[in-house]
Amino acid sequence: MEFLSYLISGISLGSVYAIIALGYTMVYGIAKMLNFAHGDIIMVGAYVCFFATGQFGLPPIAGVLLAMVVCTILGMVIERLAYKPLRQATSLAVLITAIGVSYFLQNAAQLLWSSSPKVFTPVVSPSAKLTLFDGQLSISWLTIVTVLVCVAIMLALTAFTGRTKMGKAMRACSEDKAAAQLMGIDVNRTISMTFAIGSALAAIAGVLLCSTYPSLMPTTGALPGIKAFTAAVFGGIGSIPGAMLGGILLGIIETFAKVINTNISDAVVFAVLIIVLLVKPAGLLGKTMREKV
Repeated sequence: MEFLSYLISGISLGSVYAIIALGYTMVYGIAKMLNFAHGDIIMVGAYVCFFATGQFGLPPIAGVLLAMVVCTILGMVIERLAYKPLRQATSLAVLITAIGVSYFLQNAAQLLWSSSPKVFTPVVSPSAKLTLFDGQLSISWLTIVTVLVCVAIMLALTAFTGRTKMGKAMRACSEDKAAAQLMGIDVNRTISMTFAIGSALAAIAGVLLCSTYPSLMPTTGALPGIKAFTAAVFGGIGSIPGAMLGGILLGIIETFAKVINTNISDAVVFAVLIIVLLVKPAGLLGKTMREKV
């Protein structure tokens, strides 16, 4: 039962990574940009929910929705001001800008809310548990909600990109922006919508992350953001099912690595990523793109 308990904890943590990775993989798959400020949008979403539920007394669902709205607007503003002028710039310029936006958000949060950790009130009480096998195994409802939300988001995104007009426009832009523009697709609007969706997912991930680990500070989203990017690469960046698979596997690996030795858990995670990329450079579900000369 102990193994099963660790496995469930790993799936729960991996589900949070998967939600963050879905935002990463959508932005990269469509805009071909590595938005390293994504992790800090997670932090902003968690702060909005923290103040909405703690200071203003809103119910948890209202706090989550408000966090999604704020992060959606923030993502679109960042895309318009920081990334849109760099459409034709080199990848290095975009990367440096993303790092700059990340530090700007962290320092702005520190000025607004101070650097001292705040105790986040979970949206679902961790003490509420489902007991199985005559009480030998207990699963918190927070874990169940986290996994269900992750699966629902993955299925919704898959249906959205496959069946809706905007989703098909996103797929067209991911293949060839110039050709998509010639077919009448508004590329700028499509990319902006991609950032909006990714930022809304970041808000959900931030709330779930801080519900699991109830400590909130301006650097809260930094390391989870890097790990989620690792998960996206692990599963095959640009692939929605790959982001979910990579996130869950990463969460399981990290959880079991912590059982062995807490100090080496992060090293184990990145070592596994290196091994996977040596064997399968495009990731587990990624497609190898051949460059035409």
